[in-house]
Amino acid sequence: MPPGKRTPPGTGRRGRRRRLWTSLVAAFALPLGLAAVGSPSATAAAVQCSVDYKNTNDWGSGFTADLTLTNRGTAPLDGWTLTYSYAGNQKLSNGWNGNWSQSGTAVTVKNADWNKTVAAGGAVSVGGQFSYSGTNTAPTSFAVNGTTCAGAHQPPVAVLTSPAAGATYTVGDTVPLAATAAAADGASVSKVEFYSGTTLLGSATTAPFTFGATGLAAGDYSLYAKAYDSLGASAESAPVGIHVAAGPAVVVTPTQLALQQGKSGALEVKLSTKPSANVTVGVARASGNSGLSVTDGASLTFTPSNWSTAQRATITADATGTGSAVFAATAPGHAKAEATVTELAASSTYNARFLALYGKITDPANGYFSPEGIPYHSVETLIVEAPDQGHESTSEAYSYLIWLQAMYGKVTGDWSKFNGAWAVMEKYMIPTHADQPTNSFYNASKPATYAPEWDLPSQYPAKLDTGVSVGADPIAAELKSAYGTDDVYGMHWLQDVDNVYGYGNEPGKCEAGPAATGPSYINTFQRGAQESVWETVPQPTCDTFKYGGKNGYLDLFTGDSSYAKQWKFTDAPDADARAVQAAYWADVWAKQQGNGGAVSGTVSKAAKMGDYLRYAMYDKYFKKIGDCVGPTVCPAGSGKNSSSYLLSWYYAWGGATDTSAGWAWRIGSSHVHGGYQNPLAAWALSSYADLKPKSATGAADWSTSLGRQLEFYQWLQSADGAIAGGATNSWQGRYAAAPAGTPTFYGMYYDEAPVYHDPPSNQWFGFQAWSMERVAEYYKETGDAKAKAVLDKWVGWALSKTTVNPDGTFRIPATLQWSGKPDTWNPATPGANAGLHVTVADYTDDVGVAAAYAKTLTYYAAKSGDAKAASTAKALLDGMWDHDQDALGIAVPETRTDYKRFADPVYVPSGWTGTMPGGEKIDSTSTFSSLRSFYKNDPAWSKIEAYLAGGAAPVFTYHRFWAQADIALAMGSYAELLE
Repeated sequence: MPPGKRTPPGTGRRGRRRRLWTSLVAAFALPLGLAAVGSPSATAAAVQCSVDYKNTNDWGSGFTADLTLTNRGTAPLDGWTLTYSYAGNQKLSNGWNGNWSQSGTAVTVKNADWNKTVAAGGAVSVGGQFSYSGTNTAPTSFAVNGTTCAGAHQPPVAVLTSPAAGATYTVGDTVPLAATAAAADGASVSKVEFYSGTTLLGSATTAPFTFGATGLAAGDYSLYAKAYDSLGASAESAPVGIHVAAGPAVVVTPTQLALQQGKSGALEVKLSTKPSANVTVGVARASGNSGLSVTDGASLTFTPSNWSTAQRATITADATGTGSAVFAATAPGHAKAEATVTELAASSTYNARFLALYGKITDPANGYFSPEGIPYHSVETLIVEAPDQGHESTSEAYSYLIWLQAMYGKVTGDWSKFNGAWAVMEKYMIPTHADQPTNSFYNASKPATYAPEWDLPSQYPAKLDTGVSVGADPIAAELKSAYGTDDVYGMHWLQDVDNVYGYGNEPGKCEAGPAATGPSYINTFQRGAQESVWETVPQPTCDTFKYGGKNGYLDLFTGDSSYAKQWKFTDAPDADARAVQAAYWADVWAKQQGNGGAVSGTVSKAAKMGDYLRYAMYDKYFKKIGDCVGPTVCPAGSGKNSSSYLLSWYYAWGGATDTSAGWAWRIGSSHVHGGYQNPLAAWALSSYADLKPKSATGAADWSTSLGRQLEFYQWLQSADGAIAGGATNSWQGRYAAAPAGTPTFYGMYYDEAPVYHDPPSNQWFGFQAWSMERVAEYYKETGDAKAKAVLDKWVGWALSKTTVNPDGTFRIPATLQWSGKPDTWNPATPGANAGLHVTVADYTDDVGVAAAYAKTLTYYAAKSGDAKAASTAKALLDGMWDHDQDALGIAVPETRTDYKRFADPVYVPSGWTGTMPGGEKIDSTSTFSSLRSFYKNDPAWSKIEAYLAGGAAPVFTYHRFWAQADIALAMGSYAELLE
């Protein structure tokens, strides 16, 4: 029976984040911020261009500038030279993404080889650092190849001035919305709209821009204003979160307060609605740390005149204790309000930062979570990365939630939220028995039917081939014996939390449809290394042929004589491993508090997840690892010889929906990426008693995996220090012969860009930071000399590519370029990889990646004593704290030139027709946006329309859940280890 398709999680921004792909075939996505590049033009056309210039950081004696050159012509720009002049004494220090020079006041930037071609409508970004004295006036005139460029029209500015962030109202109250707006470049403001999420509440066409919103039900709302100007440009304000209470309520802010020992702080108290008579509110500690007490404001009186004016209740911490307490504010006839106050050590600045960010992330009104408590990929809805809409979620996001709540337990002593996070993940992201109903029919001696992976989406569907032998699954029986079930305990990777697509594949249900309100399992990538997210056809995990074509979506991906209705899921191994990693720290931290019993039940579930995670170690079709050439020649595996003992890109499982004529399948993946490895999880699952799996060979397999992962890092480490791509047991995904001279690792071929190629999967620096952070945690816990050797070299390289400016702003690597190959691996005498090199193509201030990088440096410095690593970790954390905070967290603007690809065609075979749940047609004329008509109702869609019509590349400030969690975790890690 046909194996299913799959896709693990990822992210991206400014040419960096990861992408996911498939189980049966392959899938990939374009890291955010990279424009699609067209083929060079045969003849030069007249240059039509615009240049955006931004002075990004200015510290009085120097600054950094970002310039975005947009090709406004209809033909690709084949080679470019950008020129402009300063009016003052600005002097070039260095530049990136091009070849920079200066003569007098004139600056010249010539293309690098890798960004020579700029597609029609595409853009390229360059940056430079300058010194100066006196004034720093921005240039206003630019030329490309000698042709003067038009300046890009600047969008209007909108600021939501009412309501205040965190305000609480009562059902029936009018919520006063007000905004200021200003237009640029001689335009005027034509309209301001007010939104709650994606719902339009109302609008105003003249200043002052106000609107009274009525009829809001009880709940939490993320509000913002959107201004339009007379030239058609638009921009949104920063969002503001509010609460609407079901009835009269006491309001307390903040809901999370950190106090250092011996210090005092205040909770601000008011009422949600005007009372008819005086109301007395009592504030008292309800539970928790007795070292925290109300020292002033225990009784507060509110009148019909001052009910909305905040009064203060002072909380004081004693001189010795730590831990949290819940304070309740109560009044007759009003819903009570609670706040958690945490007492910290006297010097704990970074734990206070952790709690401040934690409070923003977990405030329901800030929009990070669904009503079910599921973390969205981002607060914003219009975002395309591996998830193709912001209110999807990934197993990655769930794993970060578990880790965030583990750190919260460490800081506060409250482990209920850690256990609750695992419970939410288990309920909504691990398929129930009803979701995987036919696993009992799985035949471990014949796990799946072979189908080749192809290079291009246009080569699909891939024909199933029963003539290719597959190996036996050696762990299915022992897993069933250990846990008493045929079901798989692993997270699916992608979830449409708000059921925007309308499949309605809720946990325990199958294709309930657009009317379903709960989270829905979906899949995207399925068709080879060149299928970016812009070329995917979304499909349900449970395909009953209700949507799509006559065979649902199955015949877009695999070719067969007939098709059966089926379910299929895909696990992203790095996310499951991160959940295990978080559980390890929760167990360690809880035990340090003498509270290990509070998390033991959840930790045992993490051990179970790690047991099943071993499926990611196996070749896709359980073929023997090493020198596997030719699908019919490469031998079927037996025992454990089909295991690489490395974490591959995914594992997947599926089966028939018909339980009376059931069948089921399981597959691993043949492709292994350096960025997915997790030696901390491998060590914990093999050596840490509370996380050792129940199965007969689970702990032993993870012990072998730990050693193999450390060897893998050493094999992939370039002469410079960065870690190269990975390896595959199935060249091109079809067991082809690799080019002569391709190095091997235990017989697996070196793959510079394993899994996806649009763009190459080895380019994003975030993979470096994520993976090395796990190595650093393992090193900190064990002192392993092999881990230290890898880290010594990597940290030295990374620090040499990091710039911290005098004002605290920073630049870290973004996009990496590779050359050469590693030496073929010889465990007895490893090579030095003298021919394998990396260069940094461009730099970024990405706060999520910077946080992961800072954590790497923190753990490394804590064990090694490296002073530069410690000081750089602090500088990165301080820099983002001082410069990049906003109402929702810590974030920076991003110019999204890749959003030109909203118009990209999606390959559908000629003659194939079908329908999406929203009624969109699927045929050979389909595009990314035509399959996703919901985007045209998104408040930010006008930015995309303007860009597609030739306007400037849109700028977004995104609040990704994983990034906000990682920043908070980096603060907590620094507090624990270096403060």
